[in-house]
Amino acid sequence: MDHAHYADDYLRDILTSARVIAVVGASPRPHRPSHGVMRYLQRQGYRVVPVNPLAAGQIILGERCYASLGEVPEAVDLVDIFRRSKFAGAAVDDAIRADAKVVWMQLGVIDEAAAARAEAKGLKVVMDRCPAIEIPRLGLARG
Repeated sequence: MDHAHYADDYLRDILTSARVIAVVGASPRPHRPSHGVMRYLQRQGYRVVPVNPLAAGQIILGERCYASLGEVPEAVDLVDIFRRSKFAGAAVDDAIRADAKVVWMQLGVIDEAAAARAEAKGLKVVMDRCPAIEIPRLGLARG
C-alpha cells in the first residue's frame, strides 16, 4: 500500500467501523495533543482506552489508563499511536499481538517496516495522519 496517499473510502471505512480505540501514549496533561485527540474521539462516540506505562492506573478523561495494550481487558479495534517514529514499531507489534484491526500512527509518525509487519498480519495501517483531522474532513463528525 502507498502510505503517502490514502483513498477517502479507505479512511472512511476504518473510522466508521472502529468502536474501541486504544490511544498509545495518552497523556493525563490537558495541553498534550494526545489528550485533545482522545477527548475529541470520545465526543465522536468512540470508546477510547488510554495506554501509557507512566500513567498506568490513573484516570484520563474518565477512563482507566493501562500500562500496555496487553493489559486492556477488552477487544481493541484501532490502535492510535502517539509515540515517536523510533518507538512506533514496538507499539505496532503490541497491536498485532492484541489482535487489533487497525494501526493508526499520528502526524509525523512513520515506520514503514512496522507497517509492513502489520499488513502481513492482516491489519489495516494509516501513518502520518490524525483521526481528529480526518473525521471532519470526511464529513463524519458528530455535533
